[in-house]
Amino acid sequence: MEAKEHKDPKIRVEDLVMIFGRQPRREALPMLKEGVAKDEILARTGHVVGVSNASFTVQEGEIFVVMGLSGSGKSTLIRCVNRLIEPTSGHVYIDGEDVLQVDKQRLRQIRRTKMAMVFQHFALLPHKTVWENVAYGLKIRGVSEQERRSRALESLDLVGLKPWADRHPANLSGGMKQRVGLARALAMDADILLMDEAFGALDPLIRRQMQNELLQLQDTLQKTVLFITHDLNEALRVGNHVAIMKDGEIVQIGTPVEIITEPATNYVAAFVQDVDQSRVLTAEVVMKPADVLVLGRDAVQTAVNRMKAKDAASHFYVVNEQKQIEGLLSRHRILRDGKADNKDKDLSRYLDREYPSTHPGASLTELYALVAHGVPVAVIDASGRLMGTVHASDVLSSLATIEEIGGQADEEQATGIVTGNVRENGSNGNGAQQKRKDTVETT
Repeated sequence: MEAKEHKDPKIRVEDLVMIFGRQPRREALPMLKEGVAKDEILARTGHVVGVSNASFTVQEGEIFVVMGLSGSGKSTLIRCVNRLIEPTSGHVYIDGEDVLQVDKQRLRQIRRTKMAMVFQHFALLPHKTVWENVAYGLKIRGVSEQERRSRALESLDLVGLKPWADRHPANLSGGMKQRVGLARALAMDADILLMDEAFGALDPLIRRQMQNELLQLQDTLQKTVLFITHDLNEALRVGNHVAIMKDGEIVQIGTPVEIITEPATNYVAAFVQDVDQSRVLTAEVVMKPADVLVLGRDAVQTAVNRMKAKDAASHFYVVNEQKQIEGLLSRHRILRDGKADNKDKDLSRYLDREYPSTHPGASLTELYALVAHGVPVAVIDASGRLMGTVHASDVLSSLATIEEIGGQADEEQATGIVTGNVRENGSNGNGAQQKRKDTVETT
């Protein structure tokens, strides 16, 4: 069998350091490598550590969110990725190429062809029309006017602003202006979008709408997105993976579910305790393997025997050879009506064709109403295959776990255990990447 070709992550950052000051490499960097704290480096040398030994990977087609409070280093980090700021040391690989080692000509080419940036402030040119703003990067690249307009209109159509193409930015709302900024990045047709607090200046309602639009666009375009935010709810909502920063260090990297359920430090635990976790935990996380019978393979007597077994489930899903659901079989019906011919393999006449189902990304909030009828909820993937089932007990136990985690965080905070020390739980910055749950699949 031919070996699978290894594919590099779209973005790989290794031991990235950014120190602000007059002689960072000579004075501050050796101290940082020796483990001297950021505050002590500042006191002894006057240098400010903006990013400290950050390492992470972003796979092609995923949204990777870097979340932190003001001053945590997140915006400095994203500017180091495309060298708007020159890092002090480390590596940033784009498609396997270290952009920190290339010359200025190659860097310009990488920026123009592989990366596009969306800023918090719209930076639209007021004297140009909407389509001209969207096409501005293409103009710099030397693209003809006809092609520029065509690509600008395509991008504006994606964000719902094509009818506004010939208007000026003064006619647009804040949310519309941010859509123009996003369209401008899309028009460049770059594989990677760098979004630095892109929705931070918007009102909460408009911000949520923009999050929805980003997720819808991502379903279609499958860009690789490095997304910076100070809003934890936004990070958990849009990110496939989330990195949490504090004082220039990455203190935890994980899926939204892992960040919520397995906080690596007390700092992270305190951060997530007020999040509505029932909207973050999903069907894919809480589901269990389904009790199934296979249509055409399992006889009626098989179903009867399994239903009579000790601790048997009250319902079985019946699937075909492709694991697609044919219907739901209940204990009451098969024991009442299935005694005629124990060799009969036609289970189809005993099936209920209506049953509760959901997708793997459904939240606990959505599941709560579905499990209320006492029937296991089928979790079905995009191909229509049965992945597992969720029972009322699964939802209730998950909600109980949420309350327990929240209670522990409250207790720690009340007794003064939660502090600013990001290493107190054995975390070592980038080493705080936690074990992954087998049930969580990321893109």
